[in-house]
Amino acid sequence: MLAGLSQEYAVRYGEIDEMSYTTAAEFEPPAGTFVVIVQGGRTVAGGGFRRLSDEACEVKRVWTSPQCRRQGLAGLVLDALEGAAAEVGYRTVRLETGPAQPEAEAFYESRGYERIPVYGRYPEAIAFERPLADRS
Repeated sequence: MLAGLSQEYAVRYGEIDEMSYTTAAEFEPPAGTFVVIVQGGRTVAGGGFRRLSDEACEVKRVWTSPQCRRQGLAGLVLDALEGAAAEVGYRTVRLETGPAQPEAEAFYESRGYERIPVYGRYPEAIAFERPLADRS
């Protein structure tokens, strides 16, 4: 999954080393988690969250294999992440996506995420937030 995501970033943004800015330990329970969807022995979608504060977590690395897009898998991943984050006790989910990912921007807006000021390392990013109490 992470290899596919790295390839996606390279196509959209050029050669960047985005994956080195987070570690696997950041996604370990109880403060974080990572979920994957496997079909036919292949990982086709996944994502994770990590702790930002006692109240908020950040969703990272949501990805669906290009061959499996438009099947609702990203929604399943996000549902699982939001549910797990609520169980941990987070009240808010935040995330950032890149300007070369308009379908991600539309996806998060369709899920009730609202734009917020950029908070991460990329000033050109598009940041979103959603209170977990608003899950429906």
